[in-house]
Amino acid sequence: MNVFQELHLDRARHVTRRHFLQNCSIGLGGIWLGSQGYGAALKKDPADPLRPDLSHFAPKAKRVIYLHMAGSPSQLELFDYKPELAKLDGKDCPKEYIEGKQFAFIQGVPKMLGSQFPFHQAGESRQWISDRLPKFEQVIDEVCFIKSMWTDQFNHGPAQLLMHTGSQLPGSPSAGAWATYGLGSENSNLPGFIVLTSGGKNPDAGKSVWGSGYLPSVYQGVQCRSQGEPVLYLKNPDGVSQALRRRTLDALNDLNQRVATDFGDPETVTRIAQYEMAFRMQIHASDAFDLKQEPETIHKLYGTRPGQESFANNCLLARRLAERGVRFIQLFDWGWDSHGTDKGTDLKQGFVDKCNQIDQPIAALLNDLKQRGLLDETLVIWSGEFGRTPMRENRGGVEMPYVGRDHHTGAYTLWAAGGGVKRGFSYGETDPVGYDAIIDKVSAHDFHATLMTLLGFDHKRLTYPFQGLDQRLSNVTKPSRVVKEIFA
Repeated sequence: MNVFQELHLDRARHVTRRHFLQNCSIGLGGIWLGSQGYGAALKKDPADPLRPDLSHFAPKAKRVIYLHMAGSPSQLELFDYKPELAKLDGKDCPKEYIEGKQFAFIQGVPKMLGSQFPFHQAGESRQWISDRLPKFEQVIDEVCFIKSMWTDQFNHGPAQLLMHTGSQLPGSPSAGAWATYGLGSENSNLPGFIVLTSGGKNPDAGKSVWGSGYLPSVYQGVQCRSQGEPVLYLKNPDGVSQALRRRTLDALNDLNQRVATDFGDPETVTRIAQYEMAFRMQIHASDAFDLKQEPETIHKLYGTRPGQESFANNCLLARRLAERGVRFIQLFDWGWDSHGTDKGTDLKQGFVDKCNQIDQPIAALLNDLKQRGLLDETLVIWSGEFGRTPMRENRGGVEMPYVGRDHHTGAYTLWAAGGGVKRGFSYGETDPVGYDAIIDKVSAHDFHATLMTLLGFDHKRLTYPFQGLDQRLSNVTKPSRVVKEIFA
């Protein structure tokens, strides 16, 4: 053994001891917890972390398409019909709705605000809906509404984190990461969790809403684009052939394998698997994201325009990714913060524009999935991160120049379709003016427990050891329940 080899071996031993003490589930305490039966992490092969795994029981859904309207649409202008609120329109808000309560902007005594659009009943299920989503109305019999969602976060970032990770603080895995960790992927050439954004901006909470938190990084969402290259820098640079790329990757993998052997870090082995995934994606991702392969009839159905970044394009991409076995497809559409500060965000213009952007694509997505036989095994979810107040927004006690509603924690609406939920069904109710959920309340933790159950997992058993606890999406410190009433 030469001097260099001796130094390398000594360094390996030193780093290994340090790694042991620092990173083994909070050190020696983690070993003790493991001996007591804690630490129920799934047995994943670091070299193949996305290999499909058996769920706890037969799943009702094989995959998820989650449509998040970042900024939160007003449920009172879309799905939660409140004739009593219309009678109070323009009157001072009752004291019990504002005294001792916190709002993002409302101060003093605001005016009550009835719905800005007419409601009617639609479909065979006779569900209430406003006139803002005429095409979605045609598929309303496929939809299961939960009108009694509530949260305790009234700012966008924390509320989005709570909705997608189960915690209002950064650092927890997203629902998509948990689903991919549990289920693996049906396609070894694409990530198991893909994120698409529209509206010009990412959500207020940033990329944490699709992060992997304390789960291995391979389970985090991969943000792709509907315009240009699906993933930046995925193509080989000029002068680099596919064969050269393969030889370079082989050399890099050899170095990483040596490091993994010396230091025993499974993340290094996972990194090798991710590099291999990126190599395969050079061919398969470009194919999956090529909307020009779709016939003109499909483009008319969705209202898509290939080459542009739009919510419509993302909905069509979601169907293409679902066909290819991607487990969790997350769409974030920014621009739903319906304040009364200007026409771009108010309920008269900005809100109407956003409704027009999503109406046709969502109806097309549900119809397209159904006619391809995919809807029954694909859970489609739509929501914001909180609701909007039944009072008109004011700031500093001064009424805004345009019509808007403030952030609200007491009630909002989420809907789901396909994937094992009831068709044409409405669950939960709010009070007569839509201020609070009062019947069959559903929290974010309840929703997460329900989501995991639909995917075939006991939400209390799909866990990962971190900071001395078997952590789970449905939260270990707060109560949660499975909303079985919405199951088909």
